[in-house]
Amino acid sequence: MRKRAPLWMSALLATSLTACSVGAGGDEETATEGEQPTEVVLVTHESFHLPEELVAAWEEETGYRLETRAAGDAGVLTNKLVLTVDDPTGDVAFGVDNTFASRALAAGVFADSDVELPAGAEAYTLPGDDEGALVPVDNGGVCVNIDTTWFAEHGVPEPVTLEDLAKPAYRDLLVVPGATTSSPGMAFLLTTIAAFGEEWPAYWERLIANGAKIVDGWEDAYTVDFTQGGGNGDRPIVVSYDSSPAFTVADGTSTTKALLDTCFTQVEYAGVLAGAANPDGAAALVEWLVSPQVQAALPESMYVFPVASDAELPAEWAQFAPRPTEPWQVDPADIDAHRDEWLRQWSDVTTR
Repeated sequence: MRKRAPLWMSALLATSLTACSVGAGGDEETATEGEQPTEVVLVTHESFHLPEELVAAWEEETGYRLETRAAGDAGVLTNKLVLTVDDPTGDVAFGVDNTFASRALAAGVFADSDVELPAGAEAYTLPGDDEGALVPVDNGGVCVNIDTTWFAEHGVPEPVTLEDLAKPAYRDLLVVPGATTSSPGMAFLLTTIAAFGEEWPAYWERLIANGAKIVDGWEDAYTVDFTQGGGNGDRPIVVSYDSSPAFTVADGTSTTKALLDTCFTQVEYAGVLAGAANPDGAAALVEWLVSPQVQAALPESMYVFPVASDAELPAEWAQFAPRPTEPWQVDPADIDAHRDEWLRQWSDVTTR
């Protein structure tokens, strides 16, 4: 969950395994002529984390060393990748999602790939990516989540639909990651576009008038402002993920739930950066991200569903993380054609 990690996970994110640096960008040392790079630099969003033992096993097997560089939320990550396309700051990028991916592809951020996909992953490939530059790694439903405990304690009926969020009963209760800086924020914007059509700006005007709070990314929304996010938040409604309730379980019951009529499917990709200093190591890393070991680790390490259909899910997910049966959808071609226009409109509405 990109954008999904609790505070303890964010602390772990700071850990990176480093050696003599010979990767791309920054203050890294340069490999001597004829010497093969031994480091792979992964540029990713702020909530990337995999178990250290998995990373260590990959390093031992391949002989590479992994350095992880966080670059903000997925929207910020994509913007940075586009801006540095001629001088990439790493070898691999992970975390560009289906709401921003076409922009990165159009800018030539990623090199072509021949990574073999696991069973089931084909369903998540990006339309128009004929060269397979972006490899699907995980997916999840971006959904409105509510703190069921808060609503029970305050005697307020739980909201159910998108329309409910603009009603006076829910004034000052909603926090949303920004659409220009956050991939879940962008996904929620697309949800409203799918649901309200050309009237979506009017819906956002009603949300803002009803006290909706806009923050930069998921991390701020969920772990700071949300009442069940681990901090001292005062907002019991948040845009998060369909998997989130599986991680707020106490005494056999989840204290939150996702509103499954408010969801938009998000897919995260990995790809070798064009101009990578270590393209061989980069390809090995992307292959590892869709390996059975990593796919099995994704649910509990990053709160997301693996793209591999044969990956085993935690038992709690069947009970506490049901998936939407009819998520909202926007044609990828429409996203590509109108993204900048929609984001300008959204910014105008939310900053008046």
